[in-house]
Amino acid sequence: MAGNVGGKNNEIDIKKQVVDGSRMAGKQSVIFRNPPYIIAGSSMAGKKEGEGPLGDMFDQVHEDYMVGKETWEEAESELMKLAAQKVIEKAGLKNSDIRYLVGGDLLGQLIATSFGVAELNIPIFGVYGACSTMGESMVLGSMLVEGGFADRVIAITSSHFAGAEKQFRFPLDYGNQRPYSASWTVTGSGAVIIANHKAANKKEGELDVVITGVTGGKIVDYGIKDSMNMGAAMAPAAFETIKQNFEDFNIRPSYYDKIITGDLGYVGANILKELLKENDYDISENHMDCGMEIYDQETQDTHAGGSGCACAAITFTSYVLKQLREGVWKRVLFVPTGALLSQVSFNEGNAVPGIAHAVMVESK
Repeated sequence: MAGNVGGKNNEIDIKKQVVDGSRMAGKQSVIFRNPPYIIAGSSMAGKKEGEGPLGDMFDQVHEDYMVGKETWEEAESELMKLAAQKVIEKAGLKNSDIRYLVGGDLLGQLIATSFGVAELNIPIFGVYGACSTMGESMVLGSMLVEGGFADRVIAITSSHFAGAEKQFRFPLDYGNQRPYSASWTVTGSGAVIIANHKAANKKEGELDVVITGVTGGKIVDYGIKDSMNMGAAMAPAAFETIKQNFEDFNIRPSYYDKIITGDLGYVGANILKELLKENDYDISENHMDCGMEIYDQETQDTHAGGSGCACAAITFTSYVLKQLREGVWKRVLFVPTGALLSQVSFNEGNAVPGIAHAVMVESK
């Protein structure tokens, strides 16, 4: 199994890094005494995403980018509603079985989320971490469950190519040229249900998937002002969070079978690896970036790769969860990354800070 890649380092008991019965580890991390389970995941994808390497793994591919709605924003809300309904269905549950929903999106005031999940009648915490939102939602959701404040929580997010271009860059009708450093916002929505042991429903023939710990991210600003180079803006934040995870648990990169960043793309992934290498951490053998996996670089014109909240979300809920449940990977560090800009901050000449949140996920 791939879980043996790291040798002795993979057998480190990270719980030994915690003293006095606390759940706090190091400066920014949390270790769970009773790791919550990921009992189901769902993925809604757009046409372009369905044509990529992961197309066969998504729960549903929508050929119509409008998803039957009149606006891009309504289409994104519909994708989020469908993802929430699908994950509840896959878990064999009802809406009333979900204690809380934690989620967000890229649109102003989180309208894709609030309009999308309103009819589900589930208490909701709206969060914003730009493209790191799936990580933030899973971090907070797992804390709610492990802390005894909820038995089941949905963590969810979404993005839409046309909606993101309209809000952050140029309307599609403008027909602007895209530089090679630009990424392509993923159209889709991904969701997971996080549950405690009593609420977990083990499926025959599949390994359980649990969240063993998390590392919350800090805002990191290297002064990048190019909104068409999100990878460069987010890579420093990914570096800081991953390095802190290693330090907080006194582990090396080989502890994980895969270290999975959200949407750094080809530009940002190279920067991340160089930054870590300068600090004596080499992740070249086990790093994977969702933005590099979701599209075919040779046949799909996406330049630096995929981005957007849904990039990490639907890659995780389709591909990554499958590898964990089948035992191909035993232990991964899932690190969605976000660029914290708005139309106001960009037009006023501000830099683009980044943030990244890390979720430690294992199969057992």
